Amino acid sequence: MTRRRLPRWSELRPYLRTGPIHLSPVERRLAGAASVWDLREIGRRHTPRAAFDYTDGAADQEVSLRRSREAFTRVEFVPSVLRDVSEIDPSTEILGMRAELPLGFAPTGFTRLMHHDGEPAVARVAGKAGIPYALSTLGTTSPEALAEAAPGTHKWFQLYLWRDREASRELIDRANAAGYDALVLTVDVPVAGSRLRDVHNGFTIPPTLSARTLADISRHPGWWFNLLTTEPLTFASMTRWTGTVAELINFMFDPTVTFADMAWLRSVWPRPLVVKGIQTVEDACAAVDAGADGIIVSNHGGRQLDRAPTTLEQLPRIADAVGDRAEVYVDGGILTGADIVAAVGLGARAAFVGRAYLYGLMAGGERGVQRVADMLRREVLRTMALLGVTRMADVTRDRVRLRDH
Repeated sequence: MTRRRLPRWSELRPYLRTGPIHLSPVERRLAGAASVWDLREIGRRHTPRAAFDYTDGAADQEVSLRRSREAFTRVEFVPSVLRDVSEIDPSTEILGMRAELPLGFAPTGFTRLMHHDGEPAVARVAGKAGIPYALSTLGTTSPEALAEAAPGTHKWFQLYLWRDREASRELIDRANAAGYDALVLTVDVPVAGSRLRDVHNGFTIPPTLSARTLADISRHPGWWFNLLTTEPLTFASMTRWTGTVAELINFMFDPTVTFADMAWLRSVWPRPLVVKGIQTVEDACAAVDAGADGIIVSNHGGRQLDRAPTTLEQLPRIADAVGDRAEVYVDGGILTGADIVAAVGLGARAAFVGRAYLYGLMAGGERGVQRVADMLRREVLRTMALLGVTRMADVTRDRVRLRDH
């Protein structure tokens, strides 16, 4: 029979420890997040539905979005054991510059809609993490303002070619004058994709004050307060627009763009040129033949053509075809450090994330983005250690494979 007794104070003391006390409400809600998925849920609770769905959603039935995540569930790592992994270096070189991780923050439009800190917050975190950040043509911070806000960050400028080529040339010249390190030509948006969540939510830029949005103010007063008491939400690289995203794209973007236009870009842009939106070996070869220094294997996060090829599945063939002539990157469905390591193993020089850092931004502004960067770094280091490798160069094709099921 078990004998019972009263515990001594010295025995109770270990049970009475308290965790760190966070006085800031932002720090309190971020403290409980152990993954990007946790930050997604926090962001969903603190952001109006239309803004959250713009980030979270994709085109039509969102098949491509689901397939992107499912592809990473089929990744199988092949570890080696009894290796000294006490010191790990996850750095790599991207376009001739050292990156502390094989990671970049992808361009996203309307970033101040997710949180009033916007693009400068994301760029500052990228600078601290030692990775590149790409500013979108549809950003809500100008190229010059971002360069001033994040002077130590490796900055790329993402370009959509407009019908008005002089306006495009002006943007290129501004990015050049502001010292951007690379130009990213996005090629998978000849017309707007059908983003049904935006349609159902009546999503416009800036938000329209309707009965629905007025009701939303009561549920997200902090978000609306920040929106209405900071600089107006406008496109920093173009004149003001009032309407839907699809209307803007179809009005301004040039559907006649071909690979031949890259010759003009090469003549007006003096630094590296990256082409984003490549989904086939044929197009990868054509882009590199036309002068691309890098390509991003991307289906626009599933936001354009639903049922487009899944980028992780396309990556090995594309890397084999052009990886000796240009740097190959990938995006789509990447939410963990293990995903980043898998992408490198399947042929990518680096992986780019968009939704991941936007979830952090919605959850806690710049501190939320920093939380994402810290999570991804820890997960990359842990995955490499468990794989038995200490350098990114050792994350080779024989370390990663895609299972059939």
